[in-house]
Amino acid sequence: MISALLTYEFLQNAFLSGLIIGIIAPLLGLFIVVRRLALIADALSHVALAGIAGSLFLSQSVLFFSALNPVYLGMATAVGGSLLIEKLRGAYKHFEELAIPIILSAGIGFGAIFISLAKGFSSDLMGYLFGSVSAVSRQDLWIIVIIAIIVIVYIRLVYKELFALSFDSEYAKISGVRGKVIQTIFMIIVALVIGASMRIVGILLVSSLMTIPVAAAIQLAKSFKGAMLYSLIIGELSVIIGLFSAYYLDIAPGGTIVITSIVILLAVLGWNKVKGRKRNRIVKGEFA
Repeated sequence: MISALLTYEFLQNAFLSGLIIGIIAPLLGLFIVVRRLALIADALSHVALAGIAGSLFLSQSVLFFSALNPVYLGMATAVGGSLLIEKLRGAYKHFEELAIPIILSAGIGFGAIFISLAKGFSSDLMGYLFGSVSAVSRQDLWIIVIIAIIVIVYIRLVYKELFALSFDSEYAKISGVRGKVIQTIFMIIVALVIGASMRIVGILLVSSLMTIPVAAAIQLAKSFKGAMLYSLIIGELSVIIGLFSAYYLDIAPGGTIVITSIVILLAVLGWNKVKGRKRNRIVKGEFA
C-alpha cells in the first residue's frame, strides 16, 4: 500500500483525511461521553443521512443540486439537527434525553422517504453509508482540514469551560461560564465533524469513532487529560490499521476502522481483567 499511497491521489486524500478524523472525532467524543450524551452522535449522523439522501434526490431534477457536493447538504442538516436538539433539551428541562430520539427518528424518517424516492442513486448512497476510499476528493480533504482547525482552536480556547460543564454544569453556571453559548457552538462543531467524516467512516459508523476509542481510553487512563491522550492514540491506530486492512481486503474502510477500534477495546478490557486478577492474587498473598 505504501507505493500505491505515494502514487494515487485518492489514497493520499483518504489516508490524510482518516488521520485527521482519528484525532478530532475522539477529541470531541471524550466530552460527549463524559456528559453522557453519546447517542447525540448517532442522532446527528442519521440527520446527515437525510441531508445526503435529499441532496442526491434533488440532484436528479434541480440543476443547482446536481453540481453541489452532497456532503454540504449533509453537514447543513446535521448542524440544523444539532440546533434543534439544543432547543428541545431546553423545552424538556427535566427530560433532556428525549431530544435525542426525537431528532434521530426525524432523521431516519426523512432519510427513508428520500431513499424510497430513489431513481438510481442507491450505489452513491452506499459510499456515504459505509465509507469509500476512492470517493474522497481533494475538496473533501480540505473541508476536513478546515474543520479540524476549528475543532482544535475551539477546544484550546474553551477547554476549562468545557471541562467544567462536563463534570459540574451547576458549578460552571455559578462561576459565570456561558454554558448555553459554549454548548451550542460545541454541538455545531460535532455536527460538522460528523458531516465531514462520512466519506471515510460512513454515516452509520461515524459515531463509533467518537465513542469506542474513548471507551477504551477510559479503561486505561487515570485522569481526564490521560483519557484524551489515549483516545487520540487509539483513534489513530484504528484509522491506520482499518485503512490498510480495507485496502488489502478490498472492503469498505468504515467497517474495518470500527471493527479495529472494537478489537482494541476488547483487548484493553481483557488486559484490565488479567491485571485485576494478578492484583487480587498479590493482595491475597500479602494477607496470607
